[in-house]
Amino acid sequence: MERIVEIEKFTSDEIIENSLRPNGWGDYIGQEQIKKNLGVFIEASKKRLEQLDHVLFYGPPGLGKTTLALIIANEMHTNIKVTAAPMIEKSGDLAAILTNLDEGDILFIDEIHRLSPAVEEILYPAMEDFRLDIIIGSGPAAQSVKIDLPKFTLIGATTRAGMLSNPLRDRFGMNFRMQFYTSAELSHIVTKASEKLNKPIHHEAAHEVAKRSRGTPRIALRLLKRVRDFADVSNEADINLQRTQYALNELGINDNGFDEMDLRLLELLVHAKGRAMGLSTIAAALSEDEGTIEDVLEPFLLANGFIERTAKGRIATPKAYELLKFSYPTETPRLF
Repeated sequence: MERIVEIEKFTSDEIIENSLRPNGWGDYIGQEQIKKNLGVFIEASKKRLEQLDHVLFYGPPGLGKTTLALIIANEMHTNIKVTAAPMIEKSGDLAAILTNLDEGDILFIDEIHRLSPAVEEILYPAMEDFRLDIIIGSGPAAQSVKIDLPKFTLIGATTRAGMLSNPLRDRFGMNFRMQFYTSAELSHIVTKASEKLNKPIHHEAAHEVAKRSRGTPRIALRLLKRVRDFADVSNEADINLQRTQYALNELGINDNGFDEMDLRLLELLVHAKGRAMGLSTIAAALSEDEGTIEDVLEPFLLANGFIERTAKGRIATPKAYELLKFSYPTETPRLF
């Protein structure tokens, strides 16, 4: 499958991660409802000999959006071209990509919420009418040229569905929200990945990795590779529970899957004693980018009830106070 990326930009870990990706529905674990619905839509498209309708995947990073796009291409028996919105700087960049597609191809755009308005304007008629509307020249001499495109499927992925413009979101015929994985699903993923890495893992050890992976397969696979490093250095043929616990503790990952930044965020909100904190204030206090806080730190904490978003900002929940062994404030703080 052709990809609009440069292979030399892959790190060794990324190459290993790609080798661990499932290639079909039988190997893909989790997201059962999405898999079920997609299977129906793909089968219907193949029976009608039509291209699949445009698809949007949204949700926190690391939940398998890219993997699903690759599986869709395999199931449709077609080529897929992969790019990311930040790489499409000008409308001409998108036009070049679209005109190089073949009939039935899939174009996957990651971080699609980062497309510029000018590029989006080119994408609208391409998605709806499979046509490019290009303006040549400027001023009174400007001319509009229409170029027919082969029928293709656009698959978009985003961690911030709210940042997509309504006209772009409405042009996707299918929208799927990715859910966090259960410990059982992650344990299964870790076990299968360990087999591909030729480093068997004990059931209890796989469960320990899953438990500390924040419901995210990408994190589970990353932790598995680091635990494998500890086992290899200790000349152990497989990965046992004791080595796994030791390795994860050394990496600073606690039983809830929280690392140093997660705990710093929770401590910051707990020490506010019930006062809501805005995103910019949190980012300044943690010396961290706002996007990292919203996309990486917050989703899992929100989903598991450790923090809440209010109209005034973020607050810690009783569950966070209990985790950090602080007393929950019984009085509502004064806001002046």
